[in-house]
Amino acid sequence: MKIYLAARYSRFPEMQTYARDLEALGHHITSRWILGNHDIRSHGESEAASWMPLWAQEDWNDLRNAECCISFTEAPGDIPGRSRGGRHVEYGAALALGKQLIVVGYRENVFHWLPEATFVETWSECLKALKRSL
Repeated sequence: MKIYLAARYSRFPEMQTYARDLEALGHHITSRWILGNHDIRSHGESEAASWMPLWAQEDWNDLRNAECCISFTEAPGDIPGRSRGGRHVEYGAALALGKQLIVVGYRENVFHWLPEATFVETWSECLKALKRSL
């Protein structure tokens, strides 16, 4: 299955670990953002407005190419510093596109309660849910 991982950008090293787990099970990860190379590709200017259209288009294309979106949420009050919430947009887009939805962690908003979404608290529960859906 082709899977998009949606999470806070600073969690990209953790997402790489999950991507390896999924690839070992035969899945393909479409999320390029988890490579964590935005600063390298933009020569340290990844926050510059000129790069945002590229990052947005890549994420959109990667999400559209996926069959499933796994959204990693945050506990209330757990996000230090800036939290832009792109993962919520990705989840909403996946919902609108009819993708399989899995929420890992916490139900951060009302749309995580929809019957179309599978909710699990841990990564190991997520892997079990994926196996059941195949």
